Amino acid sequence: MTVLSNKRGVELDEPVPLDGRAPGAPAAPEPVAETARRSIGASVRAYVALTKPRVIELLLITTIPVMFLAQRGVPPLSTVLLTFSFGAMSAGAANAINCYIDRDIDVKMRRTRRRPLARAQVTPARALVFGITLALVSTAGFFLTVNPLSAAGSLFAILFYVFVYSLLLKRRTSQNVVWGGIAGCMPVLIGWTAITDSLDWTPFVLFGVVFLWTPPHTWTLAMRYREDYAVAKVPMLPVVATERRVITESLVYSYATVVCSLALWPVAGMGPLYGAVAVVLGLVFLAEGHRLLKAVRAGVTGVHLRPMRFFHLSNVYLALLFTAVAVDPLLH
Repeated sequence: MTVLSNKRGVELDEPVPLDGRAPGAPAAPEPVAETARRSIGASVRAYVALTKPRVIELLLITTIPVMFLAQRGVPPLSTVLLTFSFGAMSAGAANAINCYIDRDIDVKMRRTRRRPLARAQVTPARALVFGITLALVSTAGFFLTVNPLSAAGSLFAILFYVFVYSLLLKRRTSQNVVWGGIAGCMPVLIGWTAITDSLDWTPFVLFGVVFLWTPPHTWTLAMRYREDYAVAKVPMLPVVATERRVITESLVYSYATVVCSLALWPVAGMGPLYGAVAVVLGLVFLAEGHRLLKAVRAGVTGVHLRPMRFFHLSNVYLALLFTAVAVDPLLH
């Protein structure tokens, strides 16, 4: 033990605390109010994390631009805010219930082990109640303040994501994200119906863009976390197929995505801005897919393929494409 000495030369076994406590005395308890504030803040953050905010951001990127296209101009602000709010709540409901369903595999995966249920920050029962409550409120909100058709689309998206993707497909087939991606396409239809209270070919073309974009976007992420999915026994395509097959199929879906995006031009009567953006973005998107295919054919494997580069580019592709969807009607 280190022995200290004070000004009088008396040996001390430990330094005198700066807060004036006698040596060896326990620290003063933290004020109850401060402890309560920290506890409430941690709980709020945990419940917000259950909704997967980053996933919600991506979904809403496709919702609001479609509202501009449906309006052929600037849509009513109140409708945008209501659709944005209840759409975020709807997506958050599906994600929270998904966290409840996947809590056993989330603890096994590096990418998900910090989620609230995996870290025991929220009990499973409370997470489930939270998700169901969000689902009920969002559906009722759409029904009462937007229109019944948007409410039906929102409820369908929640039920499809929970029962078809999370419970039926995810752990049973490598095609899970192909068909499970239908839930992620629903914000396109919801955004359109929020303005028109009807359906048309135009939103279904954009539905197709998101549907075809989802597999290569998700599979390249799964390539990066292949070991995680293997440990969790989730048969994502990169777990059950070779890298070459995954990249080849991803490129096929990428081509289909670009073709579908160009189909919007004549179907919706888009102007030259959208056409130019769709062509340029499509060429860049496909070039990155061919880079991956060329690399895997040359024998490159694993992290050296840099699949996350394609994943991040796919996010940019979708965001910019739908930005053009929103801006084009303002100019054309």
